[in-house]
Amino acid sequence: MVAMMNHGNPPVAVGSIRSPQNHGLPSPSPLSLAAPSRVRLADILPYDGAPMAPYLRAVDALSTSLTRHNAAIIELGSDDAALLLCALESARLYFRTRKGGRGVYTYRAGRPLEDVDSSPPCLTDIFRCMGRAAGAALCAISRHLQLRSDVFSHLLDDSPLPAGELSSSILVATFSQVSSQQGKIAPVGGKHASNCEVEKGLLMLISSDAPDLQVCDSNGRWYQADSSLSPGDLLLLTGKALSHATAGHRPAASYRVISDNSLIPHCGGRTSLAFRLLPQSNAILDCTPIAAAGHVIPQSYVPISVSQFMDDLSAEEDILCNHADYINFLENAITKKCALRSHIVRFSSGSYLEDATLVSCGHSFGGLMLRKVVETSRCTLCNVEIDSGSLIPNHALRAAAVAVKQEDERRLFHTAALRKRRKEANEHRENGDITPENGSHRGVQYPFSVNEKVIIKGNRRTPDKFVGKEAVITSQCLNGWYLLKIIETGENVRLQYRSLRKMTAWRNMSCPVSEAAYVT
Repeated sequence: MVAMMNHGNPPVAVGSIRSPQNHGLPSPSPLSLAAPSRVRLADILPYDGAPMAPYLRAVDALSTSLTRHNAAIIELGSDDAALLLCALESARLYFRTRKGGRGVYTYRAGRPLEDVDSSPPCLTDIFRCMGRAAGAALCAISRHLQLRSDVFSHLLDDSPLPAGELSSSILVATFSQVSSQQGKIAPVGGKHASNCEVEKGLLMLISSDAPDLQVCDSNGRWYQADSSLSPGDLLLLTGKALSHATAGHRPAASYRVISDNSLIPHCGGRTSLAFRLLPQSNAILDCTPIAAAGHVIPQSYVPISVSQFMDDLSAEEDILCNHADYINFLENAITKKCALRSHIVRFSSGSYLEDATLVSCGHSFGGLMLRKVVETSRCTLCNVEIDSGSLIPNHALRAAAVAVKQEDERRLFHTAALRKRRKEANEHRENGDITPENGSHRGVQYPFSVNEKVIIKGNRRTPDKFVGKEAVITSQCLNGWYLLKIIETGENVRLQYRSLRKMTAWRNMSCPVSEAAYVT
């Protein structure tokens, strides 16, 4: 069992400081006084046998902190904390003694020994340490969602790595020099500096020798997330890949890096280590386990390969970076979405408050929670007795829930102009596919238009119940996919162009030659 750190007398390392609780940060928006919860790594490590009370409490505390604050703090044991402090110090010395080059080093397990020899010391050991902590946090998140603790293991690298393979996850060591302009944005995790960033992978664990990280909570307020970190603690943030794999039940955290020169150690720079738990590129992000556990899955969360998912994120990022108002757009959009979503989406089930009802205390509920409040005649939020006979429909909240639901249904795969064109040379176009006159093939073709009626001819992945049905195309998605509405049943389904056929082509094949002239 890993021992808990002594916060009253933490281990001391050269150049490491403890951040004060209150300090001024240059920010255009007021900061929240919220602070993420602390969880010991020893309490969330998976083990055989029945779950004990410390494990259940730690899992609940971790998930509650992620829901409210979009972050959590993981306390390492004394041995791992000492190793982490050693890695920060060695990385600082490594960057200070270099004769030029960037202050960023990316470590990937499985690289040749000659590359490891030229890297900062201790990264191999700290990669294993932070990887173990990230895996334990992922298991705890799975258990809180009523899933198997190893439900996401198929997305991760094998442990240990097969010979000759490189790890998908990376460890990024960053060193930033003191800037003459206090409050300047600094890079983190090897990325370019920006006002607001979101991790693309599953999880990210961050440790630094000075506080500089702000996180946006579920209410859209920014707060200093690493102000209460002790030496050897890790800050946990969730990423977009995990958000997609959990159908939005564990949203991605938004963060930004704010430099304050008064908090930088006397050695003249800030050092940080960021472990990014990334899925394998050939894995599939699928929400089937979430649906099997009884959670509601919005239609926008469809199975997608990790490589395509990351390409989509990169394409969106590249396009948005070309806009002059990229920073304000990204920050305001994420802040407003987080604040709105926290009020109209039930994170326990993923359903929307389309039946929002106002009770006498002023709070609004819906679904099973409303039934519970009415049965107990007591509000679950403020614990005040309510009048079960005075329930008022909250039309404003219901309208907002419907609007967000419609946005989610067409949020993904609607940026075809941002998607990289895929080459499909030497592949015959099927049934209505458009081929340019000069014979060149574009990466993605869209042979059908919105509101056009088609026949679902199907392929190997098309459910049998849809084959042969008539449908109307409601929207065009990424990479040759379409969102259709079945005319007979009204169901919505997302299919690729290869599984569709134009109505005229279908009738020509199904009618005799003598009748085809009258049909066409």
